[in-house]
Amino acid sequence: MTGAAPCDPIAASPLRDRAQSHFAQLARRTCAQLEAFDGRGKFRNDLWERPGGGGGSTNVMTEGALFEKAGVNFSAVWGDFDDAALKALGGASRNFFATGFSMVLHPRSPMLPTVHANFRYFERGVDAWFGGGSDLTPFYPYEEDVRHFHGTWKAVCDRHDSAYYPRFKQWCDEYFYIPHRKEMRGVGGVFFDDLRGDLEKTFAYVRECGDAVMPACEPIMERRRHERSGERERAWQLYRRGRYVEFNLVYDRGTAFGLATSGRAESVLMSLPPLARWEYDWRPEAGSPEAAASAFFQPRAWI
Repeated sequence: MTGAAPCDPIAASPLRDRAQSHFAQLARRTCAQLEAFDGRGKFRNDLWERPGGGGGSTNVMTEGALFEKAGVNFSAVWGDFDDAALKALGGASRNFFATGFSMVLHPRSPMLPTVHANFRYFERGVDAWFGGGSDLTPFYPYEEDVRHFHGTWKAVCDRHDSAYYPRFKQWCDEYFYIPHRKEMRGVGGVFFDDLRGDLEKTFAYVRECGDAVMPACEPIMERRRHERSGERERAWQLYRRGRYVEFNLVYDRGTAFGLATSGRAESVLMSLPPLARWEYDWRPEAGSPEAAASAFFQPRAWI
């Protein structure tokens, strides 16, 4: 997989270049890891260019043994916001640069969780910051799996700042909340945005976050990949995927930014699952595993 052409070295800051290079390498490495872990599926790689400046690489696996759909994005885009984008995104500065990596895994089995990760560097005028995070969306959550996921991210956070995990865990709970459903999208993880100040220190943290994406989720998937499921579990999985779609289309900042800045629609919407369902006023049967699973989709302390 190759990334987008590098931005103008005269106009680009060293940190801008290093962030862009890191996210491109992270995308390539993640694709290779996911292909090896799946054992059958291969990524389709689409390079794209953005009108106005930049482009990226979108990689999608749809025929995997484990993954019904897996997507890995890299992008580096720059230019000036038009009037419509400025109105949608707010602020006064038109000039921007953004580069980042994103990954979404939609396993075939409802016993395995959906996994999301995203890390990005952004410049707007003279301002610059990092953002990102990773969250877990199980359908039949096992507490040991959720504790492993949160424990992995806490360990990463603690190596850089002991205040990071409690702060970013709460931020994740609040960000991946669906107000019109009064529930979380899943069981959270870590989320951060607008991290300014010592950007070199933050970049070191973001790099280690990228290294933790697979260790945070791979043991969970390996543990659950052979568990049995049937039509009932599949129906529940598709129903819960509907919540994923609702959040991404209504509330997600990355989706809003990508569409407002004329990003490639197929790449911006890569995170959506291949199949989902909505059923009017459907409620799980009292005492069922689905009813028990619903209780997980509220903020709580996992570790």
